[in-house]
Amino acid sequence: QVQLVESGGGLVQAGGSLKLSCAASGGTSGIEVMGWFRQAPGKERDFVARIRRSGTTYYADSVKGRFTISRDNAKNTVLLQMNSLKPEDTAVYYCAAARTYYSGTSYRNYEYWGQGTQVTVSS
Repeated sequence: QVQLVESGGGLVQAGGSLKLSCAASGGTSGIEVMGWFRQAPGKERDFVARIRRSGTTYYADSVKGRFTISRDNAKNTVLLQMNSLKPEDTAVYYCAAARTYYSGTSYRNYEYWGQGTQVTVSS
């Protein structure tokens, strides 16, 4: 069973930066794609970014140019570097993993999830 553990959330002022980390363990050899999602209070869980085993990345329009996802396959770790943060980026950020790649961005395409880490951006 794959386990995902996020870290790196916190409170930052608008315009600042944070780096999130997701450590994967347990049967990770079959993981094809890992992603980040976020969920603000009262809202749905939204796609942020994903990275395939090959290194191919894809971003939501709202974070393109500000966030960077990277992956260390040897360490089974995925990072999300977040720059130029805005108050609207405030949410719980979740790491996710899937054994099968789907081109869509629905959270339903991922079967493994971390517990989430809070990111709060003050104005």
